[in-house]
Amino acid sequence: MNNSIRSRMMLGCASGILAIVNMTPAMAADSSDAAGNAAANAAAGMIQPPPTNEQSDNAAIIVTGIRGSLQRNLDLKRNASGVVDAISAEEVGKFPDSNVASALQRLPGVSIQRSGARGDATGVTIRGFGGDFNDTLYDGRHISTATGSRGVDFTQVGSDFVGRLSVYKTPEVELGIAAIGATINVELPKPFDRPGFHTAASVSGSVQDRNGKVVPSGGLLVSDTFADDTIGILGDVAYTRHDTTTNQVTIPGWIGNYFYQCQVQAACQTQDFTPSQKTLLGWFPQQVTAQQPTTKDERVDARIAVQWKPTDNVLITLDDNFSRQTIHTTNSSYGAWFNGNDLRNVKLDSNGVVTDFNQFGTPMDFNATDARTINQTNQFGANLKWEATEHLKFDFDGAYGKSLQNPGNNGYNNNMDIGYGGTNADPNGTFLSTGCTYPTGAGPTTAPTRCTTYSSPLGAPTGVTILGNGSKFLPSIHDVGPANNISQFTNPAYLGSHVISNGTNYFTDTVKQFKAVASWKQDHLSLLFGGTYKEDSFHRESTTTNITAVNPKTGQNVNVFTEFSGYGTPSGRAATALAPLPTSIYQGTISTANFIPGYTGNLAPAIIKYSPYDVYNALLSAFPNGYIGSTYNPSSLLNVTEKTWSIFMKTTFDTDLGTLPFHVSVGVRDENTSVVSAGTGQLLTALTVNSGDPTLLSPTYAPTLQPLRRTNNYNYLLPSIDMKLLITPKFTLRLDASRTMTRPALTLLKPNISLGTLRKGSLAASGGNPTLAPYLSDNFDIAGEWYYAPNSYFAVNGFLKHLTNFIVGGTSTQTFNGVIDPNTNQPALFQVTGQVNGPDGVVRGVEIAWQQVFGQTGFGFSANATLVNTNRNFNTSDISGAAFAITGLANSANLVGFYDKHGFEARVALNWRDSYLLQLGQGQGGTFGAEPVNVNAQTQIDASVSYQLTKQVTIFGEATNLNNSTYSTYGRFKNQPLDIYSYGRRFTFGARFHY
Repeated sequence: MNNSIRSRMMLGCASGILAIVNMTPAMAADSSDAAGNAAANAAAGMIQPPPTNEQSDNAAIIVTGIRGSLQRNLDLKRNASGVVDAISAEEVGKFPDSNVASALQRLPGVSIQRSGARGDATGVTIRGFGGDFNDTLYDGRHISTATGSRGVDFTQVGSDFVGRLSVYKTPEVELGIAAIGATINVELPKPFDRPGFHTAASVSGSVQDRNGKVVPSGGLLVSDTFADDTIGILGDVAYTRHDTTTNQVTIPGWIGNYFYQCQVQAACQTQDFTPSQKTLLGWFPQQVTAQQPTTKDERVDARIAVQWKPTDNVLITLDDNFSRQTIHTTNSSYGAWFNGNDLRNVKLDSNGVVTDFNQFGTPMDFNATDARTINQTNQFGANLKWEATEHLKFDFDGAYGKSLQNPGNNGYNNNMDIGYGGTNADPNGTFLSTGCTYPTGAGPTTAPTRCTTYSSPLGAPTGVTILGNGSKFLPSIHDVGPANNISQFTNPAYLGSHVISNGTNYFTDTVKQFKAVASWKQDHLSLLFGGTYKEDSFHRESTTTNITAVNPKTGQNVNVFTEFSGYGTPSGRAATALAPLPTSIYQGTISTANFIPGYTGNLAPAIIKYSPYDVYNALLSAFPNGYIGSTYNPSSLLNVTEKTWSIFMKTTFDTDLGTLPFHVSVGVRDENTSVVSAGTGQLLTALTVNSGDPTLLSPTYAPTLQPLRRTNNYNYLLPSIDMKLLITPKFTLRLDASRTMTRPALTLLKPNISLGTLRKGSLAASGGNPTLAPYLSDNFDIAGEWYYAPNSYFAVNGFLKHLTNFIVGGTSTQTFNGVIDPNTNQPALFQVTGQVNGPDGVVRGVEIAWQQVFGQTGFGFSANATLVNTNRNFNTSDISGAAFAITGLANSANLVGFYDKHGFEARVALNWRDSYLLQLGQGQGGTFGAEPVNVNAQTQIDASVSYQLTKQVTIFGEATNLNNSTYSTYGRFKNQPLDIYSYGRRFTFGARFHY
């Protein structure tokens, strides 16, 4: 009801303004308004550029370099109807940052999301809303993305020849209203932007301090117009490469659990395992690892644009944009796995966080990974602009784009796991575990008749000590090494093969879109009307080892994941494990000393490096009938087709409110969406304990697959109003109101349930929801902007968003087909994570921006801060499974100081973002609902410098993360560390040429 009332009120306001438009065209042409606009333009610094780069006594602004870019950004912001911020290239081929997302974070209300392993900015959060809530366009066109999300990975967007990035924080109905956060428009160069012949080239080398390898990047752009400037051709190509070695410490998830009361002691007795004694609430780390991934990130971007102007009134543009990113990752790690019922000496803090424990017979695994992911996108577009009359214009635009992840299924993710230890079922074993048998009719206080006992020749009583806040302290692992002898931690004599995990994804996304717009403008009144059609088709499938496959050599069904598991005879397990392994596989060790700079805590002494392929070869030599490979996973199949029809209209006019110039823009957009989601279901029939790893459960499925198909349709009317009042020629007041929406990620629309990690005491599954409705947000902005001098301004903008239909990931406990858990002999209880449209919430905040240039000194700065909060924060005490919170909200601030004069430019940028809730749902866990992932506060300092040797040649240098900042996350509480990344510093040096 409230949503309906708000919609009618906003639509009524829009209709009222449209009525005023029809009565006020004469007022709009008042001469005093023209005079006021002229004064405003002068105050904004909209002055013809001087003939040189240096300021003359009478000139007001600089038009090249840093200050020229800032002035263009300021002009766009001031003249826009709504709230817009922009980043402009300083010249062709010279964007302020080498990463598009890194450039965007300099704007008020914008912060970045990082890829921990690479350290690069992969996405942006605007006013607290992350990638899926922001709509990223190329020249006003939607980008296809094969990830299945709505967000764009900005490491796949080359910045080398970007002209401008515009961030529309209030909606522009012509571009679309499918973004609660903001619409980001990436404007690419075209030959008629700068008639004549132009070329720009760059070459550079970059090095990350830990990696130590200098790698090249370069780009070339050529543009020309001819035939009396009626035909133009532009082409550019760029190659970018970053090599990064990152140190990482990880706890994939904190598992909510009830402990037996005896677990706070060194040992338990059979009579202690009564249900009534399992009452101690706490969260323990499922696993702890240390690893060192090295990534080689290569990207090739290419573009061609052809423009033809057959008459003065017609412009035809054809363009094609291509991008291919290849990420090759090698990784070495160690890890220890923990099971809640087997922990002893458990210590709990007041929140229930397990701060210390021991576990009998803990295995130690060493993992080696070799993976490659290819992301390829190509988009072709055609545009026709026709000025039919002096007042009437038409714009027709069509595009076809296709993105692929691992085209031709040529990606891979090959893993090998070796190690020692673990527990072995032994009636004479020294450790008493669960897996108990209870007498018939047993009640909550009935003791079991017997419980499982284990022995362990090489396993250690490993545990983890939590020293404090995860932003300063590492999870300290203790009691490690074969038979608890740390001096033998990496001794190859004890190492045997364990499990193999191979597989890859194949995703495609195809976007077809068409837009037609008619606009009419006379004096100070303009009208715009148009429509769009967009068809988005997404396909996903994957291969994996975590399902039963047919061994082509024997014709028998095998679980490839555990085909060679068990650690071998040194650990007391035979199975089909190979131990010891050939010494030829080993490639040395990685010391963990000072692994994460600035952190306190103990890690195991080293990580073993080895080749997974050498282990594969050794296994196949020892067991010639064994099978190493991966197979198609039917439950991964997903096909989604989303069709959207939109019509929109907008009117804009200028008039006077009393004696003050008043600008109004009123728009409305109707969006109709049809969705078809299809997949494949499998019927689970059994779970069995794996002989090589008793903590692992293997699923068995019915042989017949079940096709699934679901449909969904929805329609929303989305109005917007932007008002701008010129209080003085230098001070502007803005008022904006709108309704926007964000559609759910395509991957959330799957019609089936997929099983995840199946371990003793941790059965995970995830399901989709094809009937999800989009998020809705009613938005209100009020802003004051003071343009007190050329290239300088101060602005304050308050905003409020009321969100409904918020999609939340809840966790429920389910059984499937009566399948029994072999560890409990009871129906298997799966923690199934799914998505539903749920609660509403309010987000409110304020943005403060200040840009100052100090006369003709060449010095200046740009500073901004965003303060944001919500009435929907995560309640850490809620264990109902229904906890809800709005993610992504964080206070942030940026400060950029610069010098720009006499051909020398220098810039230092400081970016700070406070701690915030990233998402609900950790890599492991979910007993009490989707566990939160929070990001610790982070400050990063970047710098760049350049010098113009000649009018055509400039040399430059850049440094990112000068302060060696780390990126870290935590769970419900700050002393529940999840991921801690040290991705080091990166230095780039090179030269640019332009003509």
